[in-house]
Amino acid sequence: MSTPFPSKRAPVFADVPDEKWYDWRWQLSHRLNTVEEIEKVFPLTESERKALSTSGLFRVEVTPYFISLIDPEDPDDPIRKQVIPTDREMVPFTAMMADSLAEDRHSPVPGLVHRYPDRVLMLVTTQCASYCRYCTRSRIVGDPAATFKREEFDLQIEYLKRTPQVRDVLLSGGDPLVLAPRILEELLTRLREIPHIEIIRIGSRVPVFMPMRVTDELTEMLQRFHPLWMNIHVNHPNEITAELAAACDKLTRAGIPLGNQSVLLAGVNDNVHLQRKLVHDLVRIRVRPYYLYQCDLVEGAGHFRTPVAKGIEIIEGLRGHTSGYAVPTYVIDAPGGGGKIPVMPNYLMTMSDHKIVLRNFEGYITTYEEPTDYTPAMAAKWKGPKRPEPGQEGLTALLDGDRMFIKSEGFDEIHDRHGIQHRLKDESKWKPLGIGPGEEKKQD
Repeated sequence: MSTPFPSKRAPVFADVPDEKWYDWRWQLSHRLNTVEEIEKVFPLTESERKALSTSGLFRVEVTPYFISLIDPEDPDDPIRKQVIPTDREMVPFTAMMADSLAEDRHSPVPGLVHRYPDRVLMLVTTQCASYCRYCTRSRIVGDPAATFKREEFDLQIEYLKRTPQVRDVLLSGGDPLVLAPRILEELLTRLREIPHIEIIRIGSRVPVFMPMRVTDELTEMLQRFHPLWMNIHVNHPNEITAELAAACDKLTRAGIPLGNQSVLLAGVNDNVHLQRKLVHDLVRIRVRPYYLYQCDLVEGAGHFRTPVAKGIEIIEGLRGHTSGYAVPTYVIDAPGGGGKIPVMPNYLMTMSDHKIVLRNFEGYITTYEEPTDYTPAMAAKWKGPKRPEPGQEGLTALLDGDRMFIKSEGFDEIHDRHGIQHRLKDESKWKPLGIGPGEEKKQD
């Protein structure tokens, strides 16, 4: 396939035969992680050397392919910052958390995170091809001792079998594509045997760290489990190479829709013009920009964080300035386990009972006249079941009339003063109306 994207190999790997270089197992077994190995590719700074020589930091491994994409003359190279540690990782920051997304709290069985009503995150390995310095799961990822066992896979599958509201399973970790092929195939087979699971997704940075893993054998196996989707993880245009383009071409030809999840990182991609180049290059290789994440409050990643205003500025510079399908959704994965919250520029300026005022990306201001004869009775009818997860209905429960209030934990206890009741109060005349779960409004 002809491609406008480059192909690079660091001089230290010039004598490696192509049959080895393009063998993903060779790439995995020749990853670089020490001062001595990395300095054969480029000179390290004192900060990097200190971090690489310090015990207790998050694991370092970089494939020969990915480290070859780093400009050896640029200490601020955006790829270098993502995989080579500096002593800034040792600096704590306000609100730093080990498990910032509270995934452990949402795990009914080991390795399975059930945060959203109809979908789960299935962690299948703690290993990756290379390790991102801002990794959300650095508390477990990279630790060989934390590797998931068959007994834990069995528990995950059994939970899914007895939880019919789950229709979408996302395989992640670690990275599912570093699993032994037979184990990955077995997991996919077991998931496809569960009737209510409609969609299987894989989250992987392997096509970026090690695109040679996307072999014909892999795509032939994956396409047996359709509908199957995949999100990759590209943060900077320099990561898009001829090899990544070829890997994405194989995956899309196998019928696997591709999306991209990137993280907003200070000094790496916190620039609207760079982001526009990134999303344009992604759609050229048939990858849909999906999410732009605010950097999580994870230990060691404080120096990567930007103000939220920077993310809004980037979306402002994309929306309207390029194709809608090239604009990702900017999200903050809520600390404490609230899930992904979209954040965007405000295009709705004000409203009345029949008119809204809007602005576009150029600052053009217009109005939209709303219908005055619309009534709730005109809404489309639905005879099927509503969401079956009490407590996760959110605002829709208020709109549907199932609940009158959403109260914070302990609200009633705080506001119930336990005072002496009025002498005219007669409990026998009061009865519950059944406003919603946990709510009892009483009347005479």
